[in-house]
Amino acid sequence: MNPIDLAPLGRAAALVLLGALALGGTAGCSPAADSAPRTAQAHKSPPAGAPTAASTATDVGWVQLMTPMNQQAVKLLALAAERAAEPRVRDFAGRLRTGQEAELVRLRALLTRMGLPGTDVHAGHDMPGMVTVGDLDAARAAEGSAFDRLVLVQIRDHLRQSAQVSRSEITSGGRADARELAAALVTARETSLAELERLPGAVRALG
Repeated sequence: MNPIDLAPLGRAAALVLLGALALGGTAGCSPAADSAPRTAQAHKSPPAGAPTAASTATDVGWVQLMTPMNQQAVKLLALAAERAAEPRVRDFAGRLRTGQEAELVRLRALLTRMGLPGTDVHAGHDMPGMVTVGDLDAARAAEGSAFDRLVLVQIRDHLRQSAQVSRSEITSGGRADARELAAALVTARETSLAELERLPGAVRALG
């Protein structure tokens, strides 16, 4: 099966992105009109002088999704570190932001080694686990405990979905360096999720 011929996945299907990536497709998103040219561009051969390690469609799909997911999460975490009403939420957000920024350094380096552009191929798409512009606007408008609840839900979803996608890279990716980074991300997210669920207000926010 040629991975660039796969039809784009909708929002519901993207919730099971594990299976989509394992089949060799990139992350599901909309609008559909953008999918074919963007995916084709992502599968261009690396430029001269790039490392020769083979990159599968799973590797490409994973790193091109994880990078903007972290970028957007960092923006929300920066707000939370300053504005959360609960001190423990502020502290958690600050530490998680630092960790996600460190991951971004490694993700961008991987993009470079793979010969991929640093641009966000999912810009404007509705992706599970992605903090959107609308989410950030809603966070800026919220205050007090309402702000904290919004942050807890959004970051929980980000951590869960990015862990799911990274597990797919571990099992189906072709590059050892990408699988190693994915494993580190899964470990970090499992730890962060456990801590998040113990934060004040988490039971009420997360249900």
